[in-house]
Amino acid sequence: MSAVLSTPNTAAGKPQRSEGVWAASWRRMRADKVGMVCMTIVGLFLLLVIASGAGLVAKDWQKEVGVANAPPTFMGPAPAEAMGTIATPKGPNVDLSDIDPLAPRYQEWEERAKQFKTEEVVKAETLPLGGDRLGRDVLAKVIKGAEVSIMVGVLAAVVATIIGTVLGAISGFFGGKVGDFLEWLYNVFTAIPGILLIFAFAVIFGRGVLSVVMILGLAGWPGIYRLIRAEFMKHSVREYVRSAEAIGASKTSRMFKHILPNVSHVALVQLSLHVVAFIKSEVILSYLGLGVGVDQVSWGTMLSESQSELILGYWWQLAAVTGFMAIFVTAFALFTDALRDALDPKLRGLE
Repeated sequence: MSAVLSTPNTAAGKPQRSEGVWAASWRRMRADKVGMVCMTIVGLFLLLVIASGAGLVAKDWQKEVGVANAPPTFMGPAPAEAMGTIATPKGPNVDLSDIDPLAPRYQEWEERAKQFKTEEVVKAETLPLGGDRLGRDVLAKVIKGAEVSIMVGVLAAVVATIIGTVLGAISGFFGGKVGDFLEWLYNVFTAIPGILLIFAFAVIFGRGVLSVVMILGLAGWPGIYRLIRAEFMKHSVREYVRSAEAIGASKTSRMFKHILPNVSHVALVQLSLHVVAFIKSEVILSYLGLGVGVDQVSWGTMLSESQSELILGYWWQLAAVTGFMAIFVTAFALFTDALRDALDPKLRGLE
């Protein structure tokens, strides 16, 4: 929203318009180099998730393209002893006709089997980031796992943020009996330990991506509600809201058009924190077998698989999923901090 200044623009001969809120926020965002780098990294991850969901990458993550526990390419192929190769015994074949009544038929069956052509798939001895115990490509798995984990974390955080923001706005702006009821509901949810609440919802909703989103969204809104409620209570009595009321602005307009933009930085920070927390929660649920289905892969299921592989010295699946998680979570948190600073009302001179 822009305002017209009284001082004319001497160069153009027209009134000079002040810089808009979003234009000023974008200008401050561009000045933050760390924030821009992190925004680029987050954007690349989101593009990777979209490409994976569209089937452009990692669509064949379930195929056994390599040998079991194939090492990363930079390590080279594993020695034959490590692959468990069994040497073929030498010497003449033993005549089993005296002890096996079916021995005379073996040669006939062998000749008949040669009539059917079989295609032997050549499996790679190394893969870019290694392979798992079934020979599946770890790089394809970690990309597909990123799709599931990031989608669950972002969607669950959006659900929790929407619920917490709407309920907090209603409670903080109206108060009274409505506020008392929402406060009672908030106390009920916060009285139950968070992990127990998540497990209880997991038993009710079952496994699956949408189930995990609903579980985490319903369990994560109270913290956002408390902060948004406090912000709405503080802003609802300020002069700019009273001025909007004086010119006839409706309650909905005052709540979501005037107050909400000025507390959006609080919601964004909570959104970032909940994305990180929900990705961790999804990892824990999938690790315990309460998250995504058995036919899907996520960072949690990969960590569960890598536990047994690490004991045998196959560390590459653990390293891949840990590296992807660390990069995305760190970049997302720093990007949202930069976005909060760009949208902070104090930096716009409103407070």
